Amino acid sequence: MGQVSKYPISKDVADRIFDVFIKSFIKVKNDNDAQILANDLFTPTERIMLAKRLAIAFCLMQGYEYREISKLLRVSLTTIASVNMTLKYGSNGYKTILERINKEEKLEDLFKSIAEKILATGSYGKGSGTWRYLRAEVQKSRDKKLKQPF
Repeated sequence: MGQVSKYPISKDVADRIFDVFIKSFIKVKNDNDAQILANDLFTPTERIMLAKRLAIAFCLMQGYEYREISKLLRVSLTTIASVNMTLKYGSNGYKTILERINKEEKLEDLFKSIAEKILATGSYGKGSGTWRYLRAEVQKSRDKKLKQPF
């Protein structure tokens, strides 16, 4: 992530530019505009970092364990703990957005299919016990869902 300049700006200027920053997101009308804005505002690394934070929040809301999330998304336990603290004590921004998106799309199905694809590529050599365990857990979850009538 970029660094903040060592030359501070006044609080009034900082508040105004942050207001413009937020309004720029509100004005986005479609996926294409959002993609263009994100590409212009964020580096590829920043986009991945922000997307992973949303994915971490979703996984935590779904009851995934820290270690499962860490293996699945390749993030540190510290990052997961930070997102979890924000989920518990923050302004409910993650919850609000993810619930809205989940109504439009079935995020749970999306993340489970991503997990299945990632786990399908796991190795079977030395040290692959974690992959086998995660693969079995995803399979159990899928089987349980298939048995449920709704």
